[in-house]
Amino acid sequence: MKTVIQLKELSKLGYTTDVARSLAINIISKYCKHETKEDVVNVLKNIQAQPQSWLQNETWSKLAEHFSPEPADETFQAYDLKHEHDVAPLKVYGGKHIDTNAKQQMATALSLPVALQGALMPDAHGGYGLPIGGVLATNNAVIPYAVGVDIGCRMALSIFNENDKYVKRYAYQIKEALRDHTHFGMEGSLDYRNEHAVLDSNMFQQTELLRTVQGKAARQLGTSGSGNHFVEFGSIELYENNMLHLPAGNYTALLSHSGSRGLGAAVAMHYTQLAMDVCKLPSEAKNLAWLDMNSEAGQEYWMSMTLAGDYAKASHDCIHANLAKALGLQVLAKVENHHNFAWKETLQDGRDAIVHRKGATPAHKGEAGIIPGSMINAGYLVSGKGVDAALNSASHGAGRAMSRKKAKESFTNSALKKMLADKGVSLIGGSIEEAPGAYKDIDTIMGAQKELVEVHGKFMPAIVRMNRE
Repeated sequence: MKTVIQLKELSKLGYTTDVARSLAINIISKYCKHETKEDVVNVLKNIQAQPQSWLQNETWSKLAEHFSPEPADETFQAYDLKHEHDVAPLKVYGGKHIDTNAKQQMATALSLPVALQGALMPDAHGGYGLPIGGVLATNNAVIPYAVGVDIGCRMALSIFNENDKYVKRYAYQIKEALRDHTHFGMEGSLDYRNEHAVLDSNMFQQTELLRTVQGKAARQLGTSGSGNHFVEFGSIELYENNMLHLPAGNYTALLSHSGSRGLGAAVAMHYTQLAMDVCKLPSEAKNLAWLDMNSEAGQEYWMSMTLAGDYAKASHDCIHANLAKALGLQVLAKVENHHNFAWKETLQDGRDAIVHRKGATPAHKGEAGIIPGSMINAGYLVSGKGVDAALNSASHGAGRAMSRKKAKESFTNSALKKMLADKGVSLIGGSIEEAPGAYKDIDTIMGAQKELVEVHGKFMPAIVRMNRE
């Protein structure tokens, strides 16, 4: 039976800070599943009273360090970048489709002292810190800007018990459901509150920051941000012998793309600043400041990132459940994946690493994922092939071919409307910043990563909801 110790009990034991309680709860949940509560309480008392004697203990050392009378120095440390011949190895996929800025940013990331290995996906383009489409493995360090501002941004696909003719037949009802049960933009919320177990997570009580954003998280649950976030209905053609074990054929499907909203943004900004305060790097690398995973701040960020990822998943759960209920649809299968996150993984050579995927889809062998195109172009249901050189990753979409500013200068609303009409796609909201021409060709990108993923189905959008910029 799982050992559970409440926050009040920890406080009575002398665990009066957010960090102490967070460290204790994380260790207990991971390592004390088969211990009695009495034994765990005795260990906690002992660590609090005599932390020095626990500093070498493999399980409890981080908690002991917190109570040690000589804690680690929290002042900043300056680092130099590696020389060109010492940088971590990189594998690039579809290099001719990737702009120079993204390649330069990746080169800078690989010159960090903590960098172990990198990969660049064919949809890559410039970002802040790590490029979008960049994958970076580090040694015991987490880089907030290598995860991104929209922590846990992800894809979710629901396949329903209707064929592909349903969308055309019930287009009006689908549009009404999308208007009633989705919301886009930086602020605002739905007309009703969504309920989900994630809002009751005790992680919201572990830091002052998380406590302050819990109310906003409750308001924004089940909503989407701006930019390239979307909720869309369409048809999916499932191929023979697909990984979902559904009969081959055409189905109605719902595809969504969004992240952790204000919660993730607050966590990203807070810990990026914290990282930049304690980790001083040359100017070209300053956005890649990291937090040591053995530090209190590193543990706090990891917990907060995990919560933001759980919250992003919960938002997709609410969107899909509400729309399916409103339309009376039954879900046959669901596939989902993060693409702005960090994971603890083991590299091919056996080294433990923190693998950051900023705008990249996890693609371990057999792992399901969704790679979208644009509002008029196909998206693909895939399974990973587990390529070590790619750090078990694939692209997270087609990738931008031009900036939002350039897209606004290059396209007109009338041209966008004609393009949508020619493809038979209805758009609710949206803007020319997200015009299909602003993106790379999805089939070219898929061709550049054939060795990374196997395709099991092809999704075509029909009714798309996005934010109106």
